[in-house]
Amino acid sequence: MATQPSMTATGFGGEDIVRDYIAKYSNWGRWGEDDQLGALNYVGPEQVKAAAGLVRQGKVVSKSLPYDLFGPQVSAFRANPLNMMTATGTDYLAGHQDPLPADWGPAYTFGFADDVIVMPNQSGTQWDSLGHIFFEGKMYNGYDAGLVSAKGAERCSIVATRESFIMRGVLLDVAKHKGVEALEPGYAVTPADLDACASAEGVEIRSGDCVILRTGLLGERRGKWGDYCGGPAPGWSLHTAPWLAEHEVAAIATDTWGCEVRPNEIELFQPLHIVALVHMGIHFGEIWDLEPISEDCAADGVYEFKLSAAPLPITGAVGSPLNALAIK
Repeated sequence: MATQPSMTATGFGGEDIVRDYIAKYSNWGRWGEDDQLGALNYVGPEQVKAAAGLVRQGKVVSKSLPYDLFGPQVSAFRANPLNMMTATGTDYLAGHQDPLPADWGPAYTFGFADDVIVMPNQSGTQWDSLGHIFFEGKMYNGYDAGLVSAKGAERCSIVATRESFIMRGVLLDVAKHKGVEALEPGYAVTPADLDACASAEGVEIRSGDCVILRTGLLGERRGKWGDYCGGPAPGWSLHTAPWLAEHEVAAIATDTWGCEVRPNEIELFQPLHIVALVHMGIHFGEIWDLEPISEDCAADGVYEFKLSAAPLPITGAVGSPLNALAIK
């Protein structure tokens, strides 16, 4: 019988903090032993209706990067999206589509274009599902890590959220609040930072919100990515876990590769993922392009909006690309 990975066996600095946060804020079993939505359970019909009521201007702002070869994936971990044309207008003009394929007969001047994309599901603007991260052999709600196999995730895949992510979004533009283009790599955004920014923007965080943190890093690195993926970055502090629990935050997102501050504050790799995603059931949105919404919110002074950020319902996937839209 295979042994489960054990934090107790390996040990690391900060173990007491992580275990304390898990003991205090874990949502395992809170919404039933079969739950796969986690903190998205905070978003019910009333929250969705309230979010719809935020649409007053009829304005839509995207928060997603284009999916192309010029994205941030310049390391060996993941590749940038590759879109390949399988039928083109030049084919059509050259007469290569007459007759039509699949025994459809003569073209009679009809033509078409078609394409296929090859990409990791988490190569650009994306959601982490609750099946993305394991700790001590388990994922969210105590499901065994072995339920994610070569066939995909049997539990906590992104498909479980296909009717979710219509909710109130709140932009906390901490970089702009601090008067900088981008926070310094390694800067840990604290609860005090979040509260001060929210107060300055005139917004309050409510149960069921998606809290979107702008650090400015993506805007600063666009086109010259360097170590954007996995390197030093500003981001959520591990010590925002109590704040997330207190405010009943349903999801978080940032303009960085991994949401939380890097280098991490303790020895455990991505400890906020362990506490907030694995145990609190909070979905993480990463690599969001927050420059357009930052400019828009600064212009009209409105930092809350209806967020439409549904993932693709990819069977068994543990992450998904999306087009995150702020609707004001």
